[in-house]
Amino acid sequence: MANGRNGSKNKPKDDRDAGGFMAIPWCVTDSAAYKRLSYPAKALLFEIARQFVRDNNGSLLCSMRYLREHGWTSSDVVSRAKKELLLSGFIHETVRGHRPNKASWYAVTWRGLDNLKGYDLEAKATFRRSAYRINECLKIQSISPGKGIG
Repeated sequence: MANGRNGSKNKPKDDRDAGGFMAIPWCVTDSAAYKRLSYPAKALLFEIARQFVRDNNGSLLCSMRYLREHGWTSSDVVSRAKKELLLSGFIHETVRGHRPNKASWYAVTWRGLDNLKGYDLEAKATFRRSAYRINECLKIQSISPGKGIG
């Protein structure tokens, strides 16, 4: 039975470029929190989300060693963008890095936290799925003035 996934003979084989892709739900990019992010924070979010494959949410990197290979040159910009993403709830730190060469690990919050070894003790307890939605602006109905004193 054909389900459209088997690649019919009529469909050209080069209908898209090779390689994987990122799946970021529209509710993430349509959220008020995302719209408030700076451009470097949005770009960093895409760099972090690009690492997610199937079962590694919680071991995503945001280190300068990793990001330098992807064109990032300023550790100050990365630091500010990372802080912004953490505060706005788009990423969650699962492992705190330390010197000399242990990088921090992160998880994106629009996906569930994968069960991986090595998380810090409080990482699972403090993870909140869809944390970027917590401070969403509530839609306030318009208030019409009363008829006054009369």
